[in-house]
Amino acid sequence: MRSTIGFVLDAEFKKFEEDASFSEFVSAMLQGDDEAMNYYMNKIALQTFNYYDTGKEPSDFLEPEKFYHGFVLGLMVDKASEYIINSNRESGFGRYDVVMEPKNLFDRAVIIEFKVFNPTREATLSDTVENALVQIEEKHYDADLLAKGIPSEHILKYGFAFEGKKCLIKKSKI
Repeated sequence: MRSTIGFVLDAEFKKFEEDASFSEFVSAMLQGDDEAMNYYMNKIALQTFNYYDTGKEPSDFLEPEKFYHGFVLGLMVDKASEYIINSNRESGFGRYDVVMEPKNLFDRAVIIEFKVFNPTREATLSDTVENALVQIEEKHYDADLLAKGIPSEHILKYGFAFEGKKCLIKKSKI
């Protein structure tokens, strides 16, 4: 039996495909173009997401981080022939959200950390995305990729911050 969310995501993907290609989001990500990533993700969110899916904060009933996490994983499956896509695995001193490990060591790898804006801890969505990037560095989520011989300059690190349908994506400058 197919889950309701599967049907919802299928419908949302079909709506978006008419306007822009999902591969453009992933291509922008692999090129390090967080400006284009922000454009595509916010466009998708405004056109297709429902407040009940995204919520505004984590709770037992509304888990926006899991929703966005699953959505972004769905965008990446097109690259499964070129990348090993891992979710919620341990590396370094913690557990990252998503890693795209290239099958070809000359291609770029991607590390993603998702965060939901929490007004009791952060003043702005920018603070939230910075916290995601700091976590990637402090927890050394790149440790496994480096151990496999992927050069640090080939590892792109992204923080994704969410507040309802608003999304902010930032690439680490380190």
